[in-house]
Amino acid sequence: MLSFNAKKQLMEFLSEDIGKGDITSALLPKRNISARIISREKAIVAGVKYAKEIFKLKGCNVLIVKKDGSKIKPNQTIMIISGDAGKILTCERTALNLLTRMSGIATQTDQLVRKISNRKTKLYATRKTAPGLRYFDKEAVEIGGGKKHRLKLDEMVMIKDNHIAASDSLLSLIKIAKRKYKKFEVEVENTSDAVLAAKEGATIIMLDNFSPDQIKKTIQILKNQKLRNRVMLEASGGINSKNIAKYGNTGVDIISVGSITNSVKGIDMSLEI
Repeated sequence: MLSFNAKKQLMEFLSEDIGKGDITSALLPKRNISARIISREKAIVAGVKYAKEIFKLKGCNVLIVKKDGSKIKPNQTIMIISGDAGKILTCERTALNLLTRMSGIATQTDQLVRKISNRKTKLYATRKTAPGLRYFDKEAVEIGGGKKHRLKLDEMVMIKDNHIAASDSLLSLIKIAKRKYKKFEVEVENTSDAVLAAKEGATIIMLDNFSPDQIKKTIQILKNQKLRNRVMLEASGGINSKNIAKYGNTGVDIISVGSITNSVKGIDMSLEI
């Protein structure tokens, strides 16, 4: 079942593409056809239910062959669409754009998750998403085995470098946050600030642009001061497929990677009649 907001957004996506009307598809004779969406490469498929809804908005029937989260091989059928030829072709690009993007995110997330040998360490997305696509991007991350992190700014306090630069100090911001909220996250750029944040009761400490060795040293210092078990630790910044395994072995609780949503490569898919 789709949420109201998701359905409304899909209608907006489709309306944006159609404009005043699909003048090319309007040239076609009124004829019912059957078409299928296939993948041209291996992937984790995501966005199937939204692609189905896009076609349904124009009165087409859809049979889902591969559900969200399924592993697909080249030339496998993901869904079969039947209905008026013009309406199917009107929906084609909008459905494919969302399906290929979400499948790309899910596939990349799955690949990164598999490189993290410590099962206690979880991969999280960030807020680095395109406006209007955040809900879909974050769901694709979950389908690929990752976690959402914050969807919106109102979900949790997260004190970052520019907040600190625009205030009196890190400590003053933490004290204000503690008075108003039970949970909050602090981004730090050095070990001493990590210790300060832990002592002051931060829920999560983001170790920004720390190397794996720096993280291990910071964790040891926190352990020595009996602070490690008080906080969750997040590694972020400069983490990719080549080094994520090393970060996964540092002992952090969270690894956040912006590239899974802001540098996504869509999966090659096509609609065939």
